Amino acid sequence: MGFRNGQSTGGGTDGASGGSAAAGGTKGPGTIAQVRNPPGGRDARIMLGALFLDRTGNGAWTSAAVLYFTVVSGLGAGQIGLLLGVAGLVGIAGSPIAGRLAERFPVRAILTACHAVRVLTLCAVPLCHGFGPLLAVTTATTVCDRASKTMEILFATQVAGDQRATYRALTRVVMNAAFALGAGLAALTVAVGTRTAYNALVVADGLSYIAVAAMVLRTGRRAPERSAHSPATGNTGNTGNTGNTAKPRGRNPWRDSGYLVFVTLDIFLNLDDAVLMVGLPLWAVTHTDAPHAVIPAVLVINTLMVVFLQMPVSSRVVGTRPAARAVAWYGLALLGGCALIAGSACGGAAVATVTLLLAAVVLTVAELVRSLASWELAVSLAPADAQASYLGVAGMAQGIERSGGPVMLSTAVMAAGPVGWLGLGAVVTGLGVVQRVASLRRLDAMAAGVQPPQPVVAEAVA
Repeated sequence: MGFRNGQSTGGGTDGASGGSAAAGGTKGPGTIAQVRNPPGGRDARIMLGALFLDRTGNGAWTSAAVLYFTVVSGLGAGQIGLLLGVAGLVGIAGSPIAGRLAERFPVRAILTACHAVRVLTLCAVPLCHGFGPLLAVTTATTVCDRASKTMEILFATQVAGDQRATYRALTRVVMNAAFALGAGLAALTVAVGTRTAYNALVVADGLSYIAVAAMVLRTGRRAPERSAHSPATGNTGNTGNTGNTAKPRGRNPWRDSGYLVFVTLDIFLNLDDAVLMVGLPLWAVTHTDAPHAVIPAVLVINTLMVVFLQMPVSSRVVGTRPAARAVAWYGLALLGGCALIAGSACGGAAVATVTLLLAAVVLTVAELVRSLASWELAVSLAPADAQASYLGVAGMAQGIERSGGPVMLSTAVMAAGPVGWLGLGAVVTGLGVVQRVASLRRLDAMAAGVQPPQPVVAEAVA
């Protein structure tokens, strides 16, 4: 992800930004100072607070959900896997639905509605008995979670403008710190281990979204995306069509093959998440002699690196074209991480431990780059007059990866052993090169004024 001069909401192609410390050659303010005075001013600062509270509750519930369903709800392992799998698949639809709605309703209103639904669904969890009701509330929660993430991206493009790269990096720092705090709260709940403690955790998480929604409502109201980009209509002198006006409809991302190619490739270029959180732990337990303590150590390394290195990395991935070029480096970093994982099975406990910890470092570097480059390209490759719907489609990539990635890793890659890891890294590296070339070509076309055809329809005006 990066930011560009002269374009606050995407569709541009330049790579410089006047607000970058790297571009200016001087050291910028520290992370704490930027959190207090982020790009976008008051609204951005309020949203960072809302994100912190949101991700604290999310970290608590995510970390304790499987144990809750086991200890309190009495579900079996197969039922829990099915419940989370179905909720994840259905939740993918939340992103495009939210993007479509954002063309007609303000982002603030959609975010508030998502948080309100989560208040109801999470507080209802202790009242649900049996697989069916739990599936319903979990699915609704997941749909709203995916929808709200898409709206957070759109909010960033609206409020931070050319400095959205810095804002995105700040959100990553805040969200990771909050998630770690939530995981700590979940650990305390697990230590207590009673039904009352588990129920209190999930209800507290649900009620916290009341505060999150209240904070979102404190931000300034902005026009829906289509209204913001629609040209003003006036009297053209035609008196025969007083009741109807031809309005341009935003481009349809589902008919934009170039953007769909970007989204499809982006699914595979998000695999660092599944590798780090699922593949590496499973491999460590089943194929190496590393102690089990290496798994939480990997998560600690990942969290600390994101909190302390996301801002420095953001100053080096500045601009749309650098973001496109960085995708190829992401592939190489993932290949390096996969090679280290493969090599961890070739030694004893000490070798495996060191190799897996190094893999965690390299994979986190890949994550730091991907989180910036993928986000910036999703914004910049979308036409400005249909950015909301395009970002909704782009938001599906991570949801699909989170649903399919763990399955692929736990079956095909693990079954193939070290060769599977090397093959995975090689494939992702190749796809990173393809993404880089395709993105740069699309940016060149957009700079030359070549855009997908824009349909015009007659819409009745009340």
